[in-house]
Amino acid sequence: MTEILPSYVQGSWWTPASDADATEVRDASTGETVARVSTAGLDLGAALDYARTTGQASLGELTFHQRAVLLKQLALALTARKEELYAISSRTGATAQDSWVDIDGGIGVLFAYSSKGRRELPNAKVYVDGAVENLSRDGSFLGRHIYTRLPGVAVQINAFNFPVWGSLEKFAPAFLAGVPTVVKPATPTGYLTEAMVRVMVESGLLPEGSLQLVSGSVPDLFDHPRLGDLVAFTGSASTAERLRAHDAVQTGGVRFTSETDSINASVLGTDAASGTPEFDAYVKQLVAEMTSKAGQKCTAIRRAIVPEDAVDDVIAAVRDRLAARIVVGDPRAEGVTMGPLASTAQRDEVLRQVARLREGGGELVIGSPEAPTVRRADG
Repeated sequence: MTEILPSYVQGSWWTPASDADATEVRDASTGETVARVSTAGLDLGAALDYARTTGQASLGELTFHQRAVLLKQLALALTARKEELYAISSRTGATAQDSWVDIDGGIGVLFAYSSKGRRELPNAKVYVDGAVENLSRDGSFLGRHIYTRLPGVAVQINAFNFPVWGSLEKFAPAFLAGVPTVVKPATPTGYLTEAMVRVMVESGLLPEGSLQLVSGSVPDLFDHPRLGDLVAFTGSASTAERLRAHDAVQTGGVRFTSETDSINASVLGTDAASGTPEFDAYVKQLVAEMTSKAGQKCTAIRRAIVPEDAVDDVIAAVRDRLAARIVVGDPRAEGVTMGPLASTAQRDEVLRQVARLREGGGELVIGSPEAPTVRRADG
């Protein structure tokens, strides 16, 4: 039986005593069970209290510069073991290039915030904003703005497509600001986030209570945050709207920020005719948008907008480039340049949306909704 994926809460690794209702998470290419995930019995309220007390105390002892140095050391610890993360990442359907964007990109975030923290912030525990302001005629009443850390915990809910980068881009600024983090990755790829957190924990660099990991669904999550806490969410706009409407946000004082569906487009100019460098660059980037992470990027374009008289040329050029450069299959197979979607749920959603477009009058010009011919790792 595959082991159940643990959470890291209150300073130790935790697994539920019962996993009868655990969710099976499968290898995106083979369908093999990678892990089972459950939060049955997890005391999320206690985890948040641990962050507010122990995590706040340990981070509060450090200056901005000390926290910034720790971010760099954590980046180095992850770099030293990133090949382990690459191997696990391939199970999510990510090619080596996809994994580079996610894993090395996430590590780069730690380096970047470390550098900015030491260059732009004082070696102190508060940040002074501007000069002293005279607020009275006789100078007896003065004022000055300062930034100091929030007294609560940052609950960070991440999407499935970037299990490393998505987590670290939220963790790094919170850590630098002195706010402890509870990270909640998306279940389909959360086992990669768990591996990343394990490396960070084993490094011995994390101040006590500064980072916790919750693996699995937490339907009552918004019952526990309170004034002074914040929730950062990455995912669908519909889910974000539902979370934003919760009483904890509307009247409870919990700060809520969201990063949701993109509406990006790629537009071809009327003067960029077939054969021009601009046309070639457009097609090259269009194919990259379609195939990088199998299109599973929050920054990916949703529409390619081209002049009517260029439609056929663009379709033909994209079709030729896909045929020449893209090999679909298991990322562990030699020569594969695009892996599968992260889960069967994602595949089914894509097929539903393609069917919806066709029902609305759309024409399928490249590919098919039928199962493709793929290159398997076993040949």
